[in-house]
Amino acid sequence: MTAPSLHADHLPDADPLCADASQSLCSAPGSDSARWSKRCAGPVVTELRLRAFAAHRGTVVPLAPLTLLAGPSGSGTSSVLRAYEALSRLAAGAPLGEVFPDPAGCVPEGSGADRQGRRGFRIGCTADGPAGPVRLELAVQAEPTLRIVGERLTLAGVTLLSTALRDPGQPTLQAAWHTADELPVTRERLPDDRLGTALLPLRVAGRTPGQLQVLAAAEQLVVALRPAFVCEPRPHRMRTPVPPVEDRLRRDCGNLAAVLHAAYSGRGGGRGDGAGYGSGYVYGRRHARLVALADAGCARPVTGLRAERLADGRVRAVLARGEGPGTPLERLGDGELRYLALGVALLMGPGAGPADDGSEVPAALQTRTVLADGFDRDLDGRQSRELLTEAASAVAGGRVRLLGTVTEAGAARARGTAGATVVDLEP
Repeated sequence: MTAPSLHADHLPDADPLCADASQSLCSAPGSDSARWSKRCAGPVVTELRLRAFAAHRGTVVPLAPLTLLAGPSGSGTSSVLRAYEALSRLAAGAPLGEVFPDPAGCVPEGSGADRQGRRGFRIGCTADGPAGPVRLELAVQAEPTLRIVGERLTLAGVTLLSTALRDPGQPTLQAAWHTADELPVTRERLPDDRLGTALLPLRVAGRTPGQLQVLAAAEQLVVALRPAFVCEPRPHRMRTPVPPVEDRLRRDCGNLAAVLHAAYSGRGGGRGDGAGYGSGYVYGRRHARLVALADAGCARPVTGLRAERLADGRVRAVLARGEGPGTPLERLGDGELRYLALGVALLMGPGAGPADDGSEVPAALQTRTVLADGFDRDLDGRQSRELLTEAASAVAGGRVRLLGTVTEAGAARARGTAGATVVDLEP
């Protein structure tokens, strides 16, 4: 089998195979993945394209506010989340080597090398917002050396940015972006280990209508991609008391007690935009919903959820049980801990991600996407139903979106949940 073309000249603007795939993958009627809604806090990613990535060839995944991926083992559900996370990190300015530590594993199985011994992969997405649907296509060479070899940014059929590898001996790409002036195109060299679109706000002057269009499209794509939080609860780490020094949930949710402590003490970031935990009424409302969620999914009635400080200064989370002493989190089962961690991510705000530190975009203008591989892992039927219902309610507010993978049983429950979209993948 030959390797997919890695040149920018072969990055397609439209692909009939991918168009057919997008029609067949979405199994829920009325999927809201086609247009950005002003109800969203900011631009959102409405489509992922895995033209040649891991187990995927020509796969298009439409993304609704609550999208759950289902399919048999080997169908590549986890790879979709992996591609989304990779694009998010690249949009935040991360170097290619950090985003793809095992690039050969991203090359489709059976792909042969070209005459120069090169193999690679291609991914892309569409970000919708005020500027309209902005499309990004990215070609990455995995072997013999890891580098970007082509990128294309388009809007309404107009190519706003294109890059191509012209001199394999140099660690740069030839870039051209839209100007729409006496000089219709600006040409410059960009590094081959960074997403060119993320660099445009630093390179484009914004003096002509064409340049302003390029900036608007690039900024929309970056703002849509960057607020992604990978939520992978690790119950064994959640059982250990932690220092009360963090108010953002970590990827493994091992600092859940510290997050609850920050919320309980009212310090929670203090950002004043409703996204922190110390925002008075907003926090109280979210906390009440979290307690109700815990009560609905835990084995015994729950009347409260708090964090308490231990003698050594660390904190641990405790479920209140009426007048009793409460139940420390370390005594809960894996399913209950995963259930609570996902509830915190959805209700109290995703944790630290590429957009959190040093972002010039206010959180109030971002729609955050929670990526949850194994959304219903270790959950019983009741917990799965309650968490799905809460997720549908959370995304309805427009401030958070969810992309997760589920088992066959979880997919069946999701199909019966209003607001949830199930995407079926095949090996």
